[in-house]
Amino acid sequence: MVEGAQGEEFVARIAGHPFGEIQFTGERYPLQEVRLVAPMLPSKIIAVGRNYAEHAREMGGEPPAEPLIFSKPSTSVIGHNESIAYPHKLSERVDYEGELAVVIGRLCREVPVERAHEVIFGYTCANDVTARDLQRKDGQWTRAKGFDTFCPLGPWIQTQLDPGDLAITTTVNGELRQSGRTSQLIHDIPKLISYITDVMTLIPGDVILTGTPEGVGPLDDGDEVSVGIEGIGTLTNRVVPRD
Repeated sequence: MVEGAQGEEFVARIAGHPFGEIQFTGERYPLQEVRLVAPMLPSKIIAVGRNYAEHAREMGGEPPAEPLIFSKPSTSVIGHNESIAYPHKLSERVDYEGELAVVIGRLCREVPVERAHEVIFGYTCANDVTARDLQRKDGQWTRAKGFDTFCPLGPWIQTQLDPGDLAITTTVNGELRQSGRTSQLIHDIPKLISYITDVMTLIPGDVILTGTPEGVGPLDDGDEVSVGIEGIGTLTNRVVPRD
């Protein structure tokens, strides 16, 4: 995205794959005239639970000594301004969880903490939507986290960013619900990358959700939920009933 002389924002078209060699075509489109889809379709999404101390406590426990990781399917991904589908037949409580997402830029395995920055392509906003009642009922989180549309990502990937101390907020219908800073992460991004890649290989486009601050809460049909992260932008989605 680029900014015009009058402050108007434009999307610049590129040729080539974003994880390889790219060239700008010279074509630009006003941001308000384009539809932003999810900025990547990962092979896998690895999320981190209870990675902010106060969120761990609001969920009824102390922060874990090691990263608590789980996965969300690629089919849960949607983009900016797409709809979160509330599965009323299966769940009575669906929550928002605003998070910083890390996008992996290269094939990697067993990455040392000190080299973690070498495998990062960039960062985006995420909403780890969760069927809270199913999470508690099942005891493991696959079903609660894995519904179609339960992983909004966007609005774009920011590749030039220091993620060490960014403000992160979540609003519902314009009302502030979550407010934190990435400096409050218990396990920071280099540690998460090293920990996860000791278990599995990550490939370009894979996503790590780094955890959510305190203040998670329910969503209802018609709600508009926005996750904003300093230096990136704002991801907005509306809740609709699932057919």
